[in-house]
Amino acid sequence: MRIAIFTIGTEGDVRPLLALGLGLKQAGHDVLIATDQSCAGLVTGHGIRYEPLCGDFLAWMRSDQATLKNGLGMLAVLKEAKRRLKTMAGQWAEQGLAAANGAELIIGNGMVYYLAESIGKKLGIPVVETQLMPTLPSETPPPLALPRWMQNLPPFANRAIGWISRLMVWNTVRPTYNDIVRPALGLPAYPALACFQRRFIEHPRLFGFSPNLIPAGKQWPAQTAVTGAWFLDQKSWEPGPQLQHFLEQGPPPVYIGFGSMVHYDAEGFTAMVLEAAAQTGERVILATGWGGLNAVQPGNDRIFVIDRAPHDWLFPRVSMAVHHGGAGTTSAAARAGIPSIFVPVFGDQPFWAARLEALGAAPPALPRETLTAATLAEAIRTAKSVSMRSRAHSLGEKVRAENGVAAAISALHRWGLLHPVPTKTAYAADPKQPLAASSSL
Repeated sequence: MRIAIFTIGTEGDVRPLLALGLGLKQAGHDVLIATDQSCAGLVTGHGIRYEPLCGDFLAWMRSDQATLKNGLGMLAVLKEAKRRLKTMAGQWAEQGLAAANGAELIIGNGMVYYLAESIGKKLGIPVVETQLMPTLPSETPPPLALPRWMQNLPPFANRAIGWISRLMVWNTVRPTYNDIVRPALGLPAYPALACFQRRFIEHPRLFGFSPNLIPAGKQWPAQTAVTGAWFLDQKSWEPGPQLQHFLEQGPPPVYIGFGSMVHYDAEGFTAMVLEAAAQTGERVILATGWGGLNAVQPGNDRIFVIDRAPHDWLFPRVSMAVHHGGAGTTSAAARAGIPSIFVPVFGDQPFWAARLEALGAAPPALPRETLTAATLAEAIRTAKSVSMRSRAHSLGEKVRAENGVAAAISALHRWGLLHPVPTKTAYAADPKQPLAASSSL
């Protein structure tokens, strides 16, 4: 059957949905992914059909230094996101209709779930919501930048804050849909409190994160599945000879990288990070990513600079990961069984830091704006402790036992949203059985 997947954001918002799309394709389905042009090559390079859906978050971050400096200020970020989304959404109705043309199922991820829902309503196509973080209230603290004293509240308090969080996010995205998308589709506006309505609570929903990091809420609806993370592994990737040589010439290094985050003072931040490495005497792989760190030439054989490398390949070869705390990077470090050191920059990243700290696989998160070489060096020493390495190793064994893509596809079959496919595929003929082909993802 034909399936359209909608997702926008950074690569961290696209790669997991691409992994899910590849699993569906291997199961015999015709898959298309609609996302921003900046990720078009990533999608087509994996053999998945592509359609455009405006949502260039890299351009946003590079042009908005004020929000970057205040990335953990929830209200300020939501206010700016409300404005930016309305700008991005000018073509969403037209683009969404084009992407869904001929589709029999739409999967809407993150903030464009409501676009998928609107297109599905217009065309009479079933829709599934996917999220890479928990967006339903539960006994676990919600994905907000909460102060430390709020990270150990009783379950009823966490659920209450979760409902408040859900309303805040809804009020951020609602103007985009009610003012732009729904009128363009000839649909009525969403009610002011639609986020509390049963149809937006009990519909099919896949949570693409590990239940070992965040357990399912006791009150979550039956058609909500916590599947495990959707990893886009790159098994054919080969390191350059210099990186391979560096890894072989000493003990596992510390990975330091901030992925798709951009830093307004990358030069100064990089100098501080290198000073921390010098204080600990650790070998370091410095990943510059989208601009969180500078591509320095340190003149030090204990520092190796790369642009990026697949986490599934690199993380099992390092001793720990210093990173921003994106959902994908956090899951990759957890799966590799290595401690994380979090320097949150934006949005839900403090939430992931708090989760791994609670599981004993990370020291307390380090505020980026007050980070010093001394505090980072101390965190590296803490992460090297036997107890933290042991807990990270145990967590890794549990996460590696999961198969998020297979679990997601199994849930879609269980809910009657996927048609059985011919038995010539590598997947089981019985849709309720485990899906063997996706085990390679």
